Amino acid sequence: ESEDLENAKVTSLVASASDPEPHSSPYRPQMGSPGSEDATEDLRKTAGALEAQTLVEQEVLPADRAQVLNKMAKYQVPQRSGDIVMIQSEHTGAIDILSADLESTDLLGDHRKVSPPLMAPPCIWTFTKMKEFKSKLGKEKNSRLVVKRGEVVTIRVPTHPEGKRVCWEFATDDYDIGFGVYFDWTPVTSTDITVQVSDSSEDEDEDEEEEEEIEDPVPVGDVERGSRSSLRGRYGEVMPVYRRDSHRDVQAGSHDYPGEGIYLLKFDNSYSLLRNKTLYFHVYYTS
Repeated sequence: ESEDLENAKVTSLVASASDPEPHSSPYRPQMGSPGSEDATEDLRKTAGALEAQTLVEQEVLPADRAQVLNKMAKYQVPQRSGDIVMIQSEHTGAIDILSADLESTDLLGDHRKVSPPLMAPPCIWTFTKMKEFKSKLGKEKNSRLVVKRGEVVTIRVPTHPEGKRVCWEFATDDYDIGFGVYFDWTPVTSTDITVQVSDSSEDEDEDEEEEEEIEDPVPVGDVERGSRSSLRGRYGEVMPVYRRDSHRDVQAGSHDYPGEGIYLLKFDNSYSLLRNKTLYFHVYYTS
């Protein structure tokens, strides 16, 4: 309504400016020289500029848009060149497109998903004293187990207050096995090393959906190319699951503690449909 009133005012202003006699009939023939026509055109341009200025001065931001812009101004998130932000009003449906150079794109605020810190790469190596290694571990308790066909075995190794680094060594009889390491950012309540066995990656997925708390991440995908795990936010990937030639050389590695938590050493035989794998492993801490 205010725009209609303003248009009426500007229209009357243009009419009065173009007609030097306000009370003359609008149907009266207009006679004038070329100079007077130029003056009339200048008056029309001036009236148009006044109209535009008046509309700009009277424009008011919608309340919801003003609130969103005020909230966005509080976030100091670095933006990349070319990023844009689209804001749609809940009341009018109008959409505003803002440049990332002027506004922040972090509209999610506290609801933005937080990714776990990146893990430092592990130190890995191999050695060839296979017979000595198997002979030694064969005499120790809980250092030898059978990973059945289609199974995934997870060895949970909590960080120890007296150590700064976790180390592992393993080998298998006759055939290779998939291996990967992950880190669970959870408070340590016990320093006991435990072993968890699941029938397959699919069964692990079903078990995790049924449990309120997740026990460990599940490797999915091609073990030969390196499986990515379906991790929740608190897990970090030290190294993905790959098939290792543990039947030829002893596989060894170490990783410095990123903080308090539990290492998850995963031995994946889910890709094997026929063969069980005999596993020899040794896990220890160093300072």
